[in-house]
Amino acid sequence: MSKTNGFLPTNRIEMRERGWEQADFVYISGDAYVDHPSFGAAIITRLLEDAGYKVAFIAQPDWKDDKSITVCGEPRLAFLVSAGNMDSMVNHYTVSKKRRHQDAYTPGGGFSRRPDRATIVYSNLIRRTYKHTPILLGGIEASLRRMAHYDYWSDKVKRSVLLDAGADLLMYGMGEHSVLEIAEALDSGMDVKDITYVRGTVFRCRSLEELSGEYELLPSYPEILESKKRYAQSYYQQYVNTDAITAKRLVEPYKEKEYVVQNPPALPLTTEEMDHVYDLPYMRTWHPSYDEEDGVPAIEEVRFSLVSNRGCFGGCNFCALTFHQGRRVQVRSHESLLKEAELLTKDPHFKGYIHDVGGPTADFRHPACKKQLEKGVCSHRQCLFPKPCPNLDSSHEDYINLLRKLRQIKGVKKVFIRSGIRFDYVLADKKQDFMKELCNYHVSGQLKVAPEHICDSVLSMMGKPGNEVYEKFVQVYHKTNKFIGKKQFLVPYLMSSHPGSGLKEAVALAEYVRDLGYMPEQVQDYYPTPGTISTCMYYTGLDPRTMKPVYVPRTMKEKQMQRALIQYRNPENYELVREALIKAGREDLIGFDEKCLIAPRKMAAPPRKKNDRKSTEQAKRKKKTIRNVHKKKTKGSGR
Repeated sequence: MSKTNGFLPTNRIEMRERGWEQADFVYISGDAYVDHPSFGAAIITRLLEDAGYKVAFIAQPDWKDDKSITVCGEPRLAFLVSAGNMDSMVNHYTVSKKRRHQDAYTPGGGFSRRPDRATIVYSNLIRRTYKHTPILLGGIEASLRRMAHYDYWSDKVKRSVLLDAGADLLMYGMGEHSVLEIAEALDSGMDVKDITYVRGTVFRCRSLEELSGEYELLPSYPEILESKKRYAQSYYQQYVNTDAITAKRLVEPYKEKEYVVQNPPALPLTTEEMDHVYDLPYMRTWHPSYDEEDGVPAIEEVRFSLVSNRGCFGGCNFCALTFHQGRRVQVRSHESLLKEAELLTKDPHFKGYIHDVGGPTADFRHPACKKQLEKGVCSHRQCLFPKPCPNLDSSHEDYINLLRKLRQIKGVKKVFIRSGIRFDYVLADKKQDFMKELCNYHVSGQLKVAPEHICDSVLSMMGKPGNEVYEKFVQVYHKTNKFIGKKQFLVPYLMSSHPGSGLKEAVALAEYVRDLGYMPEQVQDYYPTPGTISTCMYYTGLDPRTMKPVYVPRTMKEKQMQRALIQYRNPENYELVREALIKAGREDLIGFDEKCLIAPRKMAAPPRKKNDRKSTEQAKRKKKTIRNVHKKKTKGSGR
C-alpha cells in the first residue's frame, strides 16, 4: 500500500478497506491516537509500517470491556502495549496523590480514559482473550518500571512490570532498534521465548544456566524488600549500566526459577537513522474521530515545534532521562530539521512562529565529548556536575548555525527556544556567542531557566551546579540584554521538598524569592517518579552514589509548608507559612520590616468561656442601654 494512505486502521472495517484480513501488529495505547513524531506510539507504528508490516492501532480501549481489545482481531505476530507518553500514575495523580481532572492526552482534555497502571491492565486484558499471542511492552511507564522499583502511590517496592503484566518481552528506551529486530525475529518464525539477545529488552528466565555470556547479579527482590540499603545498592548498579557501550547484562532474582534479565541498552540512533525516523509519513495531527471533541490538547504544545536531539548528559538526579534515553546525545541533521520546518509553514494554522527547537535540553547538539563515541559515557563521573568536565565540548556553534538557517525560512517570523537550556553549559562555552543570539532572536520577553534551588546542599542532592553558577548566568543575561538594548526577564523554575531540603533550606529559598520581588505562579513540589536517583533517596533516605544518609521531607504537612514558603505572598498560604517559620525558628521573618515574609495576625478577642453566659447577657444589656441613650440625644437634631 501507499505510504500516504492516512492514519493506521483502528478497526476491522478500516483493515478491510486496505485489503487486510489480519494485522501483523496491533498497537495498544493509553493515549488518544495522535500521528505526530512527538508521540512515541506514532514513531514505533510508522517505523514498523515503513519496514513492511501491517499495523493496526487501538487507542484507549475500555479496560472494563474485554471486547474492546478485539476490535482489530488477533495480530499475526504480536500485541504492542504502551501506557502512553506519560506514566499513567503521574498522568492521573498530583504529588499529593489527588486525582487530576484533566488529561491532555485524552480527547477534549477531560478525565483520563486510561486505567491506573495501564501497562499491566492492558496486558492482562489481552491475555484473558488471547492466551498465546506474544505481548511486547514499551513506552516510558514500562521503561522506568522494567526492574523492581519504588512506587510512590502505593509506598511499596513493586516487582518488574514485566512480571505483573504477564507479558513476554519489555522494550526499554526509545525502542526503534529493538522493535525492528524483534519484529524480524517473530516474522522469521522464532518463538518469542527464544528472543533473549536483543539489546534494549528485558525478559524472564527460569535458570541462570539459560544465560550465555557475562552478567551481573543484582540483589534479589526479597533482599531489597527487606533492606533499603540493598535497594539503594541495586538501583545504583542499574544506574551505572545505562550506556550502550559500557553496560553489562543485569539479572534480578525473584524466587527459585524466576529471574528478570535486562540486556544492555540499544545502540543510539545515528544522525541518518534519526533523520529517517522523523521523515516518516506522519499525519501530524489527531485522528479525525476526535474532531467533535475538539481534538487532543497535548498536540498544541508540539504541533509547531522541532525535535532536534534526544538523550541528555545534564545528569539531574530528579530526571529519568538517564534511565530512558541515556546520556549520549543523538541529533538530527540540519537538512532534516529544515525540511520539517518547511512542512510546518505549509500548515494552514501556522502563524509564523516555531515554538521550540530542542529536546530534553535544547542546546545539546552533540555528545559531551569525543571519548563517548568510542568508550561510552563515564560510569561514575558526570559531564557537568559538580563542575564541567575538562573534556567537555561546550561549543554552541552547530546550534547557532541551525537556528540562523531556520530564521531565514520564508514564512518564519520567530524561532523560540522553550524546552530549556542548560545555563552552566552556556557559561562553559568560552565564545559566549550563543547568549547574544539567544537574547536577540529567541526570547519572547522572558526566558525560563531551572536553577531549582539556591542552597548548595540541596543542589548537590539534585545533581545541579552551585548557586554561584546561576547567579553568574543571571549577570551575563542581563548584561547582554542591556548591551543589545532589550528589556527581557528571567523566570526561574523552583522546586520544593527535594531530598536534602529541610525547612531551613525552604526558608532560605523563600527569602531568595522575596529579594527577587515576585511570587512564582508555578512551583514544582518534588514528585518521586520511578527511575531516578532522587526517588531512590526519597525511599531509602540514602544517597545511592555515596550511601550517606539524606534528609527527606516525607509528611504531606511539611511538603505543603515548603511549597507555601515559596509562594508566601498568597493569602491562602498564610497559616502554613506562619507555622513553618515558627517551626524553623525564624519568627524574625514575621513582622512589618521589609525583610519579613508575613505580618503578624490581627489581635483577636480572648476566647469566651462556655459558662460565661451571665457576663454575656450583662454586656448585651449594656450595649442596648447605650443605643437607647444615643437615640434620645439625636432625636430631632435634623440628622
